Amino acid sequence: MTTTTSSRGRRRAPTRIERAAGRAAALQKPRVILAALLLLALTSVMLLDGYLRAEVGGDQRVRTGASSSEVPGAVLDGGPILTFRGGRATTVSVPDKTIALTFDDGPDPTWTPQVLAVLEKYDVPGTFFLVGSMVSRYPGIVRDLVRQGNEVGIHTFTHVDLSYQSSARVHREITQTQLALAGAAGITTTLFRAPYSSGTDAIDNYSWPVYQELGEEGYTSVFVDTDSDDWKRPGVSKIVRWATPEDGKGASVLFHDAGGERSQTIAALPEYIEKMKAKGYTFTTVSGALEEQRGGGRAVGGTGRLQAAHRPATGVTLYEGKALVAAVAVAEWTVPALSVGLMVVGVAVMARFAMMLVLARRHHRQRNRRRFNWGPPVTRPVSVIVPAYNEKECIANTLESLARSTHPIEVVVVDDGSIDGTSGIARAAADRLGMRNVRIVRQENAGKPAALNNGVRSARHDIVVMMDGDTVFEPDTVRQLVQPFADPRVGAVAGNAKVGNRDTLIGAWQHIEYVMGFNLDRRMYDLLRCMPTIPGAIGAFRREAVLEVGGMSEDTLAEDTDITIALHRAGWQVVYQEHARAWTEAPGSLKQLWSQRYRWSYGTMQALWKHRRSLTDRGPSGRFGRVGMPLVVLFQVVTPVFAPLIDVFTVYSMVFVDFRAAMLAWLAVLGVQLLCAAHAFRLDREKYRYLLMMPLQQLAYRQMMYLVLIHSCVTALTGGRLRWQKLKRTGEVGTPSGVSS
Repeated sequence: MTTTTSSRGRRRAPTRIERAAGRAAALQKPRVILAALLLLALTSVMLLDGYLRAEVGGDQRVRTGASSSEVPGAVLDGGPILTFRGGRATTVSVPDKTIALTFDDGPDPTWTPQVLAVLEKYDVPGTFFLVGSMVSRYPGIVRDLVRQGNEVGIHTFTHVDLSYQSSARVHREITQTQLALAGAAGITTTLFRAPYSSGTDAIDNYSWPVYQELGEEGYTSVFVDTDSDDWKRPGVSKIVRWATPEDGKGASVLFHDAGGERSQTIAALPEYIEKMKAKGYTFTTVSGALEEQRGGGRAVGGTGRLQAAHRPATGVTLYEGKALVAAVAVAEWTVPALSVGLMVVGVAVMARFAMMLVLARRHHRQRNRRRFNWGPPVTRPVSVIVPAYNEKECIANTLESLARSTHPIEVVVVDDGSIDGTSGIARAAADRLGMRNVRIVRQENAGKPAALNNGVRSARHDIVVMMDGDTVFEPDTVRQLVQPFADPRVGAVAGNAKVGNRDTLIGAWQHIEYVMGFNLDRRMYDLLRCMPTIPGAIGAFRREAVLEVGGMSEDTLAEDTDITIALHRAGWQVVYQEHARAWTEAPGSLKQLWSQRYRWSYGTMQALWKHRRSLTDRGPSGRFGRVGMPLVVLFQVVTPVFAPLIDVFTVYSMVFVDFRAAMLAWLAVLGVQLLCAAHAFRLDREKYRYLLMMPLQQLAYRQMMYLVLIHSCVTALTGGRLRWQKLKRTGEVGTPSGVSS
């Protein structure tokens, strides 16, 4: 055993990368907050959209048959306009030969503009009782409606029966509709019509307090004394007949410009207006009817004139209204886009599962045929490089596993400036095991890529095996790993990394991920000849290939992905050897796991960006760029980033839409994943009992991985840098003989 020291003595100055990493470290907390805010914004947008569509907070109850014993008789028998001037309930009728033409449930992007066109053609004003959620979704229609001289009233924000609602909910329904009107048209209104209301004789003991409360706040409640019943779609002639008052009486007439298919309403309106004008009727708004009844003359509005019920929105109300309309506009564009994204993600996920199942099985059958071989057996010695930074807990186990290797090896332990006595422990372990083939190379702390490059330079053989300082090999691992080098086209080999500490919950989750997510992928990528990553825990390289591409790069955090892509671009083949197994210690805490996966995902993005020109290259580089890179971007970046949509939409649907249907859909997706996982476990000869953890993994572990990836995307977009991070190890993964599968 020999020891080499690269440099000692005075403490070196921080490198440019380390200085950048220090600056980035100060930005990590804001990035985490930003990632969390993105998820919060997504959830808020969905809830807002659901509220607008009455999925969130919707209440379909409609009260019928209640007593009206507490309602004054004068109100029950009075006209259709209810006011509370001076605190006293007063009803007003529409003057004779006068029609207050009213419309409910709008605005609607299809029908309301057609209604407005008819009214404008006949120079007739209307009073539109608008649903606030629809106002916020279609503010342009409301602006046109008001500009044309029509009058607007409140029809609540979500079209609920207010007799079932609390006082706070009633206030919220009214206030939100006023804000929507302010944001859409710059006005508020004093008119109100309750959903599901008809004439004043339908007021009951539950709705009467609502009208009283709103009356005290200055609202005029408007009812109906002549109903066209156009929502029943009885035919144009019946709509016209039912909307005609008897004996020349005035009337508050109800039509609908939304809430369903309204083609009969559009067809009936011109005929109705012409008929009523022929009978000597005039048309006015609700405010106009009030003014005329009080002796103030007609007030029928007109282009540019503010109706008597309207008030200019000013101050906070105006700005809050504009903010509401803007937020709804964002939701109106975002949620459909997310829905499309969800479909794309769903198709991509299912396509990936299908590809993995088919190609992984094909890969397994090809590589396990009796006649399959890589060529003449590779028996020459190889160099095993072990980069180590503060690995006192694990390095002895690592060397002990290498001492049992059935293939001739030399071991190069590169101590990257450890301060915990790693090199001394390695030296003592080598002496105890009688390993004369171990060399310990010490260097100042420079990071894992530098340690690996130092090891490659120090290696004496033309094949180098790279492993982590917390990893143990099975006795036959190195022999299996180097056999593909019998093919001179092979430049690197990826081994089969296993989670050794799988008996904890977090370890079991990672075990499922390693077997299914990593090893099935590698089988697929191997057949497609576009393997994106050789795992740092177990990989083998031709020394000349590593030197040809410039060694391990410090440009990215994922040096394993970086060099794998570089080898593809240089024309070397990269293959997967499933029988070469390594047991690694996975992070034991959520914090450590976050740190590791954050580095992995961010490093992968860096590597893809670094090699982006392969998309337009020719030859092997172009093959990887046009086959491997799109698959990696789709399956490891885009799909995981948007995959939370599946869970968010599922939870949303369970809570607000259809619990049973959403649950069945989620279980179906879980079933497909279990099928893929079971297939992967079968290929790797793993025990199925760990799959019992998979439903919980989908609920908890996967969400964390999504957050990590979003965090990485935020870091990439903000230009941050990270350094090689050392995870806390326990040394609990012993020699392979002690690991239970």
